[in-house]
Amino acid sequence: MSDLETFRKDTKAWLEANCPAEMRQPPRSEDDTCWGGRRWKFQSDAQRVWLERMAEKGWTVPDWPREYGGGGLSRDQLKILRQEMRALGCRSPLDSFGIWMLGPALLKYGNEEQKHEHLPKIARGEIRWCQGYSEPGAGSDLASLQTRAEDKGDNFLVNGSKIWTSYADRADWIFCLVRTDPNSPKHSGISFLLFDMQSPGVSTKPITLISGASPFCETFFDDVLVPKHNLVGTLNKGWEIAKYLLTHERDMIGGMGSTSDSRSLGQSAAESVGLENGVLGDTVLRSQIASYEIDAAAFRLTMERAGDLAKVGQAHPAISSLLKYYGTELNKRRLELTMSAGGSDALEWEGEKSREGFTARAWLRSKANSIEGGTSEVQLNIIAKRILGLPGA
Repeated sequence: MSDLETFRKDTKAWLEANCPAEMRQPPRSEDDTCWGGRRWKFQSDAQRVWLERMAEKGWTVPDWPREYGGGGLSRDQLKILRQEMRALGCRSPLDSFGIWMLGPALLKYGNEEQKHEHLPKIARGEIRWCQGYSEPGAGSDLASLQTRAEDKGDNFLVNGSKIWTSYADRADWIFCLVRTDPNSPKHSGISFLLFDMQSPGVSTKPITLISGASPFCETFFDDVLVPKHNLVGTLNKGWEIAKYLLTHERDMIGGMGSTSDSRSLGQSAAESVGLENGVLGDTVLRSQIASYEIDAAAFRLTMERAGDLAKVGQAHPAISSLLKYYGTELNKRRLELTMSAGGSDALEWEGEKSREGFTARAWLRSKANSIEGGTSEVQLNIIAKRILGLPGA
């Protein structure tokens, strides 16, 4: 057997032996997805055991270096692990902005002290992070941000506010863009800081959406002291880190388009619509689901190809915008079809049968996918300019 065949065999056996049966079922609610952190309360022993076993293996962050809590897997090994987890129906043991966004930025720009301080805690699910980017006057034009950090010797003094800060009310730490030189052009004079959300002067206020709930918050900083050793990279050069992190955020959001439950859309629809001669009775819905499944499979392969190109340094810098745009549109299609497939039952807003309106709330929440992480209009402009080489208006 080749090394990869042996790895696949061993991986499959390990997952079968170590993934609890409960963790092979789709999450019943948002809280059924493990986010970790100081205040996280496990929903079950199975959820706790699954995180602990995967973290010990380094497989919460399989491709991170072992010295930072990762599994040290190659790109091919990572593919195999994901394939085997998908085949067995294994949930992700840990969802984390630290894994998806901050981790890659620290691996590239952080110093060794910062890497050893933060990355293992992220890998073990001990610290939950939020992102301090958007402001009331700086959304798509992020470089217009006005939250400022003044030099106070050994510390920065941070004042300002952020908006759309996902899970700020539940996060332990924040990675935050601040203006450290107000006299520079707007893309300069920005720095990248890390600080504890329990620091005096930090406060949050939830923002409710049409889904009846929301991960979003307003976040306020009033004379917050941040030690200077929490500066990542070079002072006033944070925009470079910000752009790099955004590519990973867009990859993360785009990845929603390749997400699927253990049950296919066809299976869900069959329960509501019924079968005729062994196929879905609603021919229009059947055609729409088939079209979606083909596009989703093609997108998963495109994501893999983009990852392979990135690994060897051949990926186009703007590919994340393409993936983010198409992935969010695909995710919205998936949830539209889920609503159609569920029939009138999918409209239920509360109750055990609908998991407290899980499908309806997810469908409404998906409308924000094409806004967060850079609007679809901005992504299309980037694609047109940087990938297609089209002239500006």
